[in-house]
Amino acid sequence: MTKHYDDPKLKLFALSSNIPLAEKIATELGVELGRISSTKFSDGEIKINIEESIRGDHVYILQSTSSPVNDNLMELLIMIDALRRASAKTINVVIPYYGYARQDRKAQSREPITSKLVANMITTAGANRVLTLDLHAAQIQGFFDMPVDHLMGAPLLANYILEHEELKADKDDVVVVSPDHGGVTRARKLAEFLKAPIAIIDKRRPKANVAEVMNIIGDVKDKHCVIIDDMIDTAGTITLAAQALKDYGAKDVYVCCTHAILSGPAPERLTRSVIKEVIVTDSIQISEEKHIEKLRQVTVAPLMAEAIRRIHENRSVSPLFSEQFKMFD
Repeated sequence: MTKHYDDPKLKLFALSSNIPLAEKIATELGVELGRISSTKFSDGEIKINIEESIRGDHVYILQSTSSPVNDNLMELLIMIDALRRASAKTINVVIPYYGYARQDRKAQSREPITSKLVANMITTAGANRVLTLDLHAAQIQGFFDMPVDHLMGAPLLANYILEHEELKADKDDVVVVSPDHGGVTRARKLAEFLKAPIAIIDKRRPKANVAEVMNIIGDVKDKHCVIIDDMIDTAGTITLAAQALKDYGAKDVYVCCTHAILSGPAPERLTRSVIKEVIVTDSIQISEEKHIEKLRQVTVAPLMAEAIRRIHENRSVSPLFSEQFKMFD
C-alpha cells in the first residue's frame, strides 16, 4: 500500500540509468522525485546540479551501474560528492544492478578485483549506506565499509511463476534448474518458494576451444523447467542450457533472472531459442529494441520502496526475505 511521507527529510533522487523505476518507487513511497540536472560538457565530463536544498536530509539516490557502465558509475560518484558538499545528513545509494560485480576475485594472475575498487570509490565519495539487489556474488557485501542491505529477486520471480496459468495448472511437474554449480543456492531458494525439486546443469569442456558438454543432474523429462540466474548478458550459456534440457526430454523451458543486461546478440538468441518465456525484473531499464515477444517483466519497485521505508524508519529489513508474498498480496 502506498504511504505518503510527510517527513520532508526523506529525499529520493533519480540519476540517468533507470528513471522509470525511480518514478515507480517514488509513487510507492508517496514522495516526489528530487530536482536535479545532469548534463555533459563538450568533452564528455558530467556536471550535476542539485536544484533544491538537501541540508540535513536523508537522501536516497537510485542508479543502476548498467550500460553505459562507466558513465553511470561516474555520474553516481559525482552525485554522492555533490550531496556530501551540500550537507546531506545521510547518503543512501540504491543500486538495483551493481556493475563490475563479476570481477569479484582474482581468477588468474595479475587480474584486478574491480568490484572491490568500485566499492572503495563509492565509500570514498561519501556514501553512508548501500541498498542493492541480487549481487553476482554475495561476498561483495563485505567489500563495503558501511551497511549494505542485499535484497533478493527470487520471491518476486516466484510470485509471477505461481500466478502463471500453465505452470499453476501443472505445478507438480515444475523443476527449478541451476545453469551451473555456482547458482545452486539461488535455485534452491526459488525452489523453496515454489515447493519444487531442483536440477543442476553440469557443464564441461572436453578440451580448449571445444563446445561444452552439458549433463543434467536431476529429473527433467516431461517437466516444466524453470532456469534461474542472477543475470542474462549475451544469453549464450542460457540458450545452450535450455537446449540441453529439451534434449533431455523437458516439456518446456522458462528462464528467469533479476538483471536483464541483454548485450549484443542476446535478444536474437533468446528469440530463436527453445525458451518459452524470459521472466526478468526492471532493475535495468530495457530499451525498446530489446523488448522481444518472449520477455515478461516484473517490477522491483514495491520491494525497494519498502526497504527504503524501513531504513528511513530505523526498522529491520530482514522481514522482506520472509514476508514478501504477504506484502505484495
